[in-house]
Amino acid sequence: MLCLVENRFSPRTAAFFDLDKTVIAKSSTLAFSKSFYQGGLINRRAVLRTAYTQFVFLAGGADHDQMEGMREYLSALCKGWNVAQVKEIVAETLHDLIDPIIYDEAATLIEEHHAAGRDVVIVSTSGAEVVEPIGELLGADRVVATRMVVGDDGCYTGEVEYYAYGPTKAEAVRELAASEGYDLSRCYAYSDSATDVPMLESVGHPHAVNPDRALRREAAARQWPILVFNRPVRLKQRLPSFSLPPRPALVAAAAVGAAAATAGLVWYATRRRAAATASA
Repeated sequence: MLCLVENRFSPRTAAFFDLDKTVIAKSSTLAFSKSFYQGGLINRRAVLRTAYTQFVFLAGGADHDQMEGMREYLSALCKGWNVAQVKEIVAETLHDLIDPIIYDEAATLIEEHHAAGRDVVIVSTSGAEVVEPIGELLGADRVVATRMVVGDDGCYTGEVEYYAYGPTKAEAVRELAASEGYDLSRCYAYSDSATDVPMLESVGHPHAVNPDRALRREAAARQWPILVFNRPVRLKQRLPSFSLPPRPALVAAAAVGAAAATAGLVWYATRRRAAATASA
């Protein structure tokens, strides 16, 4: 009983996960390019270009300037897309496209962090319309993602409102820690990219997952643990081992910078209460 009382009043903690190549084996946004094509949102040429971008992304060869150029391209590409249609396409194809590429090792870590009483937060440069449903699929408690400006007609204007990339991810983590009472010195973070060093160094337990060359060098210099995830698996194949207790639904973090991705490309933070919560 004494232990339970002490845990109740101890500072809260969280585990912050980058999404692409950390929790899932591909770029979350680019994975939907074929579905967007079939839904009439993009043409065949755009599909081929996003396929090439996916290759560059997976090869770890995209530098900052290339990512910025792709952000501008994708922002212009999704101008005029109806947000409700984007959400519908994502919802219809989510399990077919994302469920098979979730790393078993990442799902296990999420389960272990929840069992230890930590919140799980997905922090991704991809758009909110893509990241939020993936977060729900994973049982995440909160999501930070990129957000695009939506006009009065319910369509993207082509402008990026907030970009969850690089230092802005670290800002979001600090803002969440302030609002949720997380003790960052006891929190965990996981990413594959050197662009996430600001986020990783903001917590007491940073981890490099499938790191690119720059992050591998940084992790080695700082003696951060390096993890290798290479077993994509459908979550339903892990059941009932992947069984999460009822938890608050996804929450949006405080405003961060603007991000780059396909359908969404914008920082997203929105709080929702679970329909049923465990009785106290």
